[in-house]
Amino acid sequence: MKIKSIILTSAITVGLLATQAHAATEWNVSLWGKQRAFTENVEKLAELVSSKTNGEFKLNISYGGLSKSRENLDGISFGAFEMAQFCSFYHSDKNPTITVTELPFAKDVSLARSAEIYTKVYQNPIVIKDLARWNATILMPTPMPQYNIVSKSDPLTELSDFNGLRVRGPGGIMGVLGKLGAVKTGVPFSEVRQSMDSGVIDAATFAPHAHVATKTFKVGKWASTNLNLGSANCPVVVNTDALNALSESNRQALLGSVDEAITFYVDNYNTNATKKYDAEIADAGLVNVTFSPAQTAELDKLATSVRDSWIEQYADQFDSKALYDFTEDLFNQ
Repeated sequence: MKIKSIILTSAITVGLLATQAHAATEWNVSLWGKQRAFTENVEKLAELVSSKTNGEFKLNISYGGLSKSRENLDGISFGAFEMAQFCSFYHSDKNPTITVTELPFAKDVSLARSAEIYTKVYQNPIVIKDLARWNATILMPTPMPQYNIVSKSDPLTELSDFNGLRVRGPGGIMGVLGKLGAVKTGVPFSEVRQSMDSGVIDAATFAPHAHVATKTFKVGKWASTNLNLGSANCPVVVNTDALNALSESNRQALLGSVDEAITFYVDNYNTNATKKYDAEIADAGLVNVTFSPAQTAELDKLATSVRDSWIEQYADQFDSKALYDFTEDLFNQ
């Protein structure tokens, strides 16, 4: 009986060790809001990684359950979770280098090209060093189209009509519009529609999916079609220690799925978010405001000083001129 007991115990022990050896690797992923066009790159990545590893590597996605959106980079830094998404304009002081992509380059680039540009910027040694301060490695971009305006004011005919317009928008865009007299007005994303209804703001600048989410077109009178003064930069980052601790097969499954996840994201965004926005604008009867070549040239001229100010602002922290030149060249290709 003792021999049988020993054999049984040994078998159980071996079985437990084998189970532990093959236990699935699980990463916690911090997003916010709810699943939408903006998060489909991460959702697709999780699907691909699980499929390629037969479920041995899982990305457990949480929408708001792990951290506030503005604290995701902090959570990554001390390992509260292994992966997260954040937007650089939430805390430009924490990640100044990647705000370079938010500058008003006055270029209309495709979503696929934006993904390429952002990826190359993330691979720049200056950016890698900046994110390393947070024990973070940028895994992939979340490209978004150039922001456009929806406004409840009378449709613009001249750039001077921006004077006095109260606009909810990011720094790069508002740096330009501010020179035309527009007033930057900060209201929470969740309060944009209400703020437009009540007159707290006259306009908002967003990517298509965000206009659809906030339903700005329900109270708007016009929408710009070619503002082309920048967009948001919202990368997906991973904890560097966690990345380095992955087995080679899991690491390859993760890194090898990025391109496919981005391709899916771009196709989905173009097919669903952008087309839905265009349809909503048309159904609501908004006037499309398209800036003339002369007006576009004037906006670009105003944008020059905004870009120069960015270089000057960060010159003491890193080689901002080199990073700017690198990024500008990508936008011009």
